[in-house]
Amino acid sequence: MSAPNILLVDDEPSVLRYTKTLLEIDNYRVETVASGEEAVQRLNNGPAPSLIVLDMVMPGMDGLQTLESCKKIRPEQKVVMMSCMNDTNKVVQAIKLGASDYLTKPFQPVQFSASIRRALGQAKPDTQATKYNVTAETVDNLDDDLFFLAASPAMKQIRAQVALIAKVDVPVLLLGESGVGKEIVARLIHKMSIRAHRPMVRVNCAALPADLLESELFGYEQGAFTGASKSKPGKFELAHKGTILLDEIGEMSAPLQAKLLHVLQDGSFCRLGGRSNVIADARILAATNIDVHQAIADKRLREDLYYRLNAFTMTVPPLRERREEIPLLMTHFMNKMATQFSKNPLPLSDRLIQECLRYHWPGNLRELGNFVKRLLVMENEDQLIEELEIKSKVISIEDGGDRSSAQGGLKALVRSMKDDTEAKEIQKALENCNWNRKLAAAHLNISYKALLYKIKQHGIAPRGEREFGLRAASI
Repeated sequence: MSAPNILLVDDEPSVLRYTKTLLEIDNYRVETVASGEEAVQRLNNGPAPSLIVLDMVMPGMDGLQTLESCKKIRPEQKVVMMSCMNDTNKVVQAIKLGASDYLTKPFQPVQFSASIRRALGQAKPDTQATKYNVTAETVDNLDDDLFFLAASPAMKQIRAQVALIAKVDVPVLLLGESGVGKEIVARLIHKMSIRAHRPMVRVNCAALPADLLESELFGYEQGAFTGASKSKPGKFELAHKGTILLDEIGEMSAPLQAKLLHVLQDGSFCRLGGRSNVIADARILAATNIDVHQAIADKRLREDLYYRLNAFTMTVPPLRERREEIPLLMTHFMNKMATQFSKNPLPLSDRLIQECLRYHWPGNLRELGNFVKRLLVMENEDQLIEELEIKSKVISIEDGGDRSSAQGGLKALVRSMKDDTEAKEIQKALENCNWNRKLAAAHLNISYKALLYKIKQHGIAPRGEREFGLRAASI
């Protein structure tokens, strides 16, 4: 396998020679050009390089213009940006244009080599890789037994964006359905930022009424309202020099949105009942599952607040759009929860995984995590697979079935499925107990009378008798 070919673009001859040497030491094949125009011409006329390493500040066509032109010619082209200036706006713009990484000069050789390996996808495998070949690049362990896993192209892109945007102290807006992992992405941003040694504070804006949420965010002074017996700092003060996650920001009231906008603009606020401003240096991350553009049109979300929060936006895809991650996620959930509950992790059969791959997962990661937890506790794979099949049929009717027949019949359908499942379990228990009804009742953990009623209700009989009855009925 030939070594990756890297196109190095820099107008400073000394930097060009130094960087070329670093790359050649790592056995890469290196081409060099001294301007953005030459780089675009090279990409137009020659075979595509494995990676472009591109300087930001150059005369004529600068780094951002060159990056944009290269991406138009070849959208999948990987590009690492370099600059002697850590300009926040340019870093954000480079990420939006599709840069794989951003390095500030002067950089250490080890840092440079790691960035090149990441961009080329040459991460070393984790020693604890599972049978699904999860690598250190795809799994990040976070606090509270949480983890970020990226195996699909969409999540790998989000992971790359997090690595870049975490270094830039700007607000980030996280969009996506409920349960997709927006808080996990926020925690990863905090962990990879320069604020990682300080606290990350999460506030659920939908969990409290407006008055309580205001005091929760900004704190209050003694005597500010009835019951305020002493002063209390708010979440912004607790997140000073750290990060604050405003979850479900779309549920915040309009007056509170106006006050939050003031904090974003000035970095200061006043406690309830206070007379002086409090300075709080907290990086703001916001998350919501609403359609923000519709919310702006409906006046539920202030447009000026949205643009303040929208320095950079990430949309986390639902689980049904990254199904290839389901086996990996199940394995990690199982291992984490087994440790949490002091149990041995259960094996995941191919049949179970295939059924999970077919299921729609409307509750996303939250639903999948709860499913694995139930599997670990109940240790009954067959029952859980059957439940998935039932839920899949119900979702199919709700999404695309005949609504006219489903409106009145959906409950009846679910009831019928439950009855079928119950009848199968009773039939199985009776056969396992050689049709000893008292023993079967004990195994099913129901009373003997209840079992007799269920046998009569479902028309359960030994297979030979049932077949004879069907034949007799047809004569």
